[in-house]
Amino acid sequence: MSKTTKKLCYIALLVAVYVLLSMTFTIKTGNLEITFKSLPVVVGALMFGPVGGGLVALFGELLAQMMGPYGLMPTTVLWLLPPLTRGLLLGAVAAAFSKRGSHLEKRPLMCYGVCLGASIVTSCVTTVCLWLDSLIYDYYSFAFVFGSALIRFGKDIVIVAIVTTIVIPLMKLLRRGGLVPVLN
Repeated sequence: MSKTTKKLCYIALLVAVYVLLSMTFTIKTGNLEITFKSLPVVVGALMFGPVGGGLVALFGELLAQMMGPYGLMPTTVLWLLPPLTRGLLLGAVAAAFSKRGSHLEKRPLMCYGVCLGASIVTSCVTTVCLWLDSLIYDYYSFAFVFGSALIRFGKDIVIVAIVTTIVIPLMKLLRRGGLVPVLN
């Protein structure tokens, strides 16, 4: 099997895990979502850099949106941006570490910091998307859009701590077992 085919298979598996996590392990209340669907995005970014992380996020969220309660809507493209942002940011940092001959997960504090930074940027992008969506569909309320931002940021910090705690040993295990390809 060629290197490209293996990479596509890994990305497809991670997309499937993303959709599974978004459909089964997600709690939604209003505009607050508690989910661990960022886990495959982080793994994809650490494995393949910004392209892999971005593809997992893009296709995972697109499928999750299409299979969700709202289906394909005019604002679906907006809601692809937050996970895509996470995948691209984490992947760019992971690729930079790989070019220096190391892996991001080998430096746990740095990995937590990068994941936290990407989560904060993703939360900001989510807030902007929620604001635009509320303007497009005419349900804007300052309290609904921006009042929940602090709760969303707090929730994201807890989730990023859990996801990063899972990802660091997982990536070490996958690399030691030879199951994860090396970044190009």
